[in-house]
Amino acid sequence: MNADSLDGRLLFAIPKKGRLHEKCLELLAGADIQFRRHNRLDVALVLNHPVALVFLPASDIPSFVGKGNVDLGITGHDVILEAQMEEHVEEALRLGFGKCALQVQVPEAGPIQSVDGLAGKRVVTSFEVLAGGYFTEVDARLKKADAERTKIEYVGGSVEAACALGLADGIVDLVESGETMRAAGLHAIATVLQSEAVLIKSRVAKHEKLAPLIAMITSRIAGVIAAGKYVICEYNVTRAQLHAAVAITPGRRAPTVSPLETEGWVAVSAMVLKNTVASVMDELVKVGAEDILIFNLDNCRV
Repeated sequence: MNADSLDGRLLFAIPKKGRLHEKCLELLAGADIQFRRHNRLDVALVLNHPVALVFLPASDIPSFVGKGNVDLGITGHDVILEAQMEEHVEEALRLGFGKCALQVQVPEAGPIQSVDGLAGKRVVTSFEVLAGGYFTEVDARLKKADAERTKIEYVGGSVEAACALGLADGIVDLVESGETMRAAGLHAIATVLQSEAVLIKSRVAKHEKLAPLIAMITSRIAGVIAAGKYVICEYNVTRAQLHAAVAITPGRRAPTVSPLETEGWVAVSAMVLKNTVASVMDELVKVGAEDILIFNLDNCRV
């Protein structure tokens, strides 16, 4: 595949591996972005839109979107801050997956059990910028002299092994389930930031003619994310109890209310957060709602 085949196409950067990769592929499928990726190729042409997918390390994506010719990208919120690209890229959507916390961790049975106790010691991380900024503030608060400031050292992988192998007194690393942290005998003593996957675009429009396509893809992805978070709740209720019922199911913007042939009754349809469905149905029963039905969403536009 050569540069000519990418001419005029929207470039969309996707993490080539790691914790976000599989979820990104599911998101593309839900947005009807069809492609075929050949073995050992990091560029794939989309079959049904003038789009080329570029598979890159997640840590590189903010730079390619912010300073290169890539129009859209999916990466972690933490990666944007670590790459110091906040001024160059805009977070168009929070995607709701890849949630994790960048945390300060120390040996569970060790003598250091607070951030103040770790200040001035050795900290190993893959997030030099974020960890450095965090401990600069801690050192300043504790009025550490230059020679006493926290030493931040970079390693590209196996950060959680640094304490056991004598390289560090503590680490700063991403925590998802916490299993790896606990297996290494570590526990968290502070959180630097919370992160999740985000859809990003450049703050400076690079290809004006691609703006409608960028808007369409963003809208589709927002719809896929919403469909995963919401269900449709439909029920019948008397007009006398409508106000109480609508307070339970306000919808994303507002519920749809339709009159029924039975005098004094209306049908209500509203989007409800999937993880609140059971309690919402219980509350609707209490105010007299009947025929309460829940429908899953395959896709939507919000």
